[in-house]
Amino acid sequence: MSDSAQTKDTSNATEAVIVPEKFASLVESIEKMSVLDLAELVKLLEKKFGVSASAPMMVAPAAGGASGDGASQEEEKDSFNVELAEVGAQKIAVIKVVREITGKGLKEVKDIVEAAPKVIKEGAKKEEAEELKKKLEAAGAKVNLK
Repeated sequence: MSDSAQTKDTSNATEAVIVPEKFASLVESIEKMSVLDLAELVKLLEKKFGVSASAPMMVAPAAGGASGDGASQEEEKDSFNVELAEVGAQKIAVIKVVREITGKGLKEVKDIVEAAPKVIKEGAKKEEAEELKKKLEAAGAKVNLK
């Protein structure tokens, strides 16, 4: 019974989403599509707009590092994660630098910056990580290298 309760919670969460009027017909059309048709649509949109709908690969490197022993983590000091710790007073300048680093769109970058502390770049070489840290700090942000 708990499985059906979880299913209900998920469907209720979907129903609770308020769809703006301008997207109502589009959402209705998508709801009627089969899973195969949706997969085809996603591939088409990815090609058309040059984007990827895949989940970020942030989990895989973290899981690999967590499963390794302390000695292997010591050996990997040439690879760093650049973390935006605090935005600081010049939020717009930080957004511009993060956008330059990630190549993502303005809204995505704004969401990342507002979610600080947040990892901006994973697996950067030491020189690159230090350069990114300097750029972000010059824009007024506080940065951690992990």
